[in-house]
Amino acid sequence: MKKFLAFTGIALSACLSAATAAHAGCLDDIKKAGVITSGSGAMGVKPAAWQNEDGSYAGYEWEIFKEIGKRIGVPKQDYVVTDWSTLIPGVKAKRWDIILSGMMVTQERIQGAGIIFSRPYFMIYDNVIVKNDSPIKSVDDLKGKTIGSVLGTMDSLNAHAFVEKGAAAKVLDFNNYGDPFVAMQNGQVDAVVIDQGTLNGQMQTMKDLRTIGEPIHYTPKPQWAAAEGEAPYILGAEAVGMRKECDDLQQAVNGALAAMEADGTRKAILQKFDSWSPVQDKLMK
Repeated sequence: MKKFLAFTGIALSACLSAATAAHAGCLDDIKKAGVITSGSGAMGVKPAAWQNEDGSYAGYEWEIFKEIGKRIGVPKQDYVVTDWSTLIPGVKAKRWDIILSGMMVTQERIQGAGIIFSRPYFMIYDNVIVKNDSPIKSVDDLKGKTIGSVLGTMDSLNAHAFVEKGAAAKVLDFNNYGDPFVAMQNGQVDAVVIDQGTLNGQMQTMKDLRTIGEPIHYTPKPQWAAAEGEAPYILGAEAVGMRKECDDLQQAVNGALAAMEADGTRKAILQKFDSWSPVQDKLMK
């Protein structure tokens, strides 16, 4: 924890971003506009971020967004709701200033997509989820069973890892985050492997769910395994993404998040939305 708190904006900038030449930066323009915008590719996913009937926003990401805006001197914050696939192209095209939308820090995004990230603000991880009346009591009981997950996600990689180790029979991948739970209710799958945020949202309507085993951190894609092994964050850490030239904005956001860590604001926000767990204490290696 002390190492995490001591991880300054300058250090994280050096570790999380590729080497960049001097830039004019982005923060002054945002301050002049008086508003900072974030692309949102997951609006409506509780408890992270959703919009109320009166048009106001809610959720732990929204409250973190507001705190960042206040602490970097930008009085207004707003979302631009979009498709997930457009978040990185949109920030690079200056359609929004940042990505604060449950985006995991990965070397594929830093080195491959060419964006930079702030220090992490949330740790996402997977759970193995079963129904309350399931005979499955531990992960050892998954042998011979079918797991549901979501196509193309890191959750799916974790689910398939069970099969590769012989600890489960097969994985059924679905197209959205709700379908694996429907499939489990219908008996098509015996368990679901998915992130804790999605689980929290599902438990608001499905009361007969429980988790088994320990939280599962994400497994890197094979081609990025070496780079992720050298990265300072734990894979699964979510952070604020921005354009490479916005190093001044990155440092300001890092300072705001470090202050929120030091004074307990981040923990208080996550607790407010039932999203705090001991895993959130350690976001860096």
